[in-house]
Amino acid sequence: MNIYYHRILIGTSISALGILSLVLLPQYAYGNVANCPIPALARVQRHQVVNGETLETIAQQYNLVPETIINFNPSVRNGVVSAGTQLEIPPYNGIVVEVPKNQTWRQIATKYKVRQDTVFEINGCQKNPKFVFLPIVSGDVVQRLAVNSYNSTPLSANVTTITGYPLQNEINIGLGYGWQIDNKTKDVFFHSGIDLLAPVASPVQAIAPGIVVFAKEQGSYGKLVIINHANGLQSRYAQLDSIKVQLGQRINKSDIIGTVGTTGKPTSSEPHLHFEIRLSSGLGWEAKDPKNYLTGLTKKNTGKN
Repeated sequence: MNIYYHRILIGTSISALGILSLVLLPQYAYGNVANCPIPALARVQRHQVVNGETLETIAQQYNLVPETIINFNPSVRNGVVSAGTQLEIPPYNGIVVEVPKNQTWRQIATKYKVRQDTVFEINGCQKNPKFVFLPIVSGDVVQRLAVNSYNSTPLSANVTTITGYPLQNEINIGLGYGWQIDNKTKDVFFHSGIDLLAPVASPVQAIAPGIVVFAKEQGSYGKLVIINHANGLQSRYAQLDSIKVQLGQRINKSDIIGTVGTTGKPTSSEPHLHFEIRLSSGLGWEAKDPKNYLTGLTKKNTGKN
């Protein structure tokens, strides 16, 4: 599904006033990239202030800082809210920035010191957005609960890494992690994991002990298993043919959790396991390069997609 929205004619750093009146228009489609989330600006919701509420209590209710609500609602810049007032509440702490005609969203990300892949994903993988949501407040990256709705393990000061391999044999890489170019459309996109080529029905195993926090179909991921590990690390196994674990199940390293398949919307043309490593952080579940966590990974990237 593609999400579209009206342009909002406000300055470079803008408020989101009126954003809930957005309608579907064809000129602002976001990229149809596998595993793209719904854009943050399409998830803004309304809150009607009731007697006794303050800006601080409303911010706490949505796990935001008051500055975020002020940025999205110029009428409360004095810090005072009145019963009956309609507030627009974004899903995360942050601001909305208009992308100047002579710049790109990548330049905006660099200017505000936010990871480009974070900006890309949080804005629904849009190719040329007119406006971008940036997960920052007053120029600083905010400490925020995980963007994803899955349960997370708190991140400790000393992160204990995890290592392993999700298949029983070393496999060629169909598509690597990071920025890629689609061979057919020539579009640039961010690949949040790694595609390990393997025959359909090949056993898929957990790379480390943990708890299953997701085990079912999930959009372009297809059949997906997510395992939370110690110290805020998470592994994801997608496009599976079958799932052999249940939500809440404790998993040991090398336990079989499913089989390789072609479900969802694979980014590689050949059957493969789409594998991701995520780290819980102030910006949510940030994608990490799986190569740093996989043992015995020496075969080359075939570069196919």
